[in-house]
Amino acid sequence: MRGGMGNMQNMMKQMQKMQKKMAEAQEQLGEEKIEGTAGGGIVKVVVTGHKEVVDVQINPEAVDPDDVEMLQDLVLAAVNDALKKADELTNNTMGQFTKGMNLPF
Repeated sequence: MRGGMGNMQNMMKQMQKMQKKMAEAQEQLGEEKIEGTAGGGIVKVVVTGHKEVVDVQINPEAVDPDDVEMLQDLVLAAVNDALKKADELTNNTMGQFTKGMNLPF
């Protein structure tokens, strides 16, 4: 029976190590800058890996007082592009921890 206990402690240590690595990876994601663009780069949006919008750049060419809707669409598209890339980065980064483990994430 004693062998089972040692095994359990070992597993707990492994889990703690992994949790620490996951926390570090989460932190690094927050420092990542991911750029989304629309209209061939007329509108650029930068988000962090934590999906926080940190920068929006709009080329003056995109500003048409008669067509504000187009600009709104471009901004939306750029934001969604950036968020999609942030999701992919998060999945790739955090995915390494969930591989081989049947954790419901």
